[in-house]
Amino acid sequence: MNYRRRNTQAFTFLAWTSFVLSCAFMFIGLYNMDAPLVEKGYYAVCACFLIMSSFVLQKTIRDNAEDDAYEKEHMPKKFEKEETK
Repeated sequence: MNYRRRNTQAFTFLAWTSFVLSCAFMFIGLYNMDAPLVEKGYYAVCACFLIMSSFVLQKTIRDNAEDDAYEKEHMPKKFEKEETK
């Protein structure tokens, strides 16, 4: 069985660079925003929560897709019953 990586090094670099730059620009914008410190802190915490939850959501979607593919390959009887309903 041949193993092939899902993403090229260039795509991985692009993904990480865009993530780091967008986070940096967002926090630079928060730092330069003319607002009380408590409001800046609220936006910063919301931004961190959004970043964390997007990683968790992406991982969950990927894991579910991989699990479905594994089950279809290794447990075909389970899916035959569901498809006939």
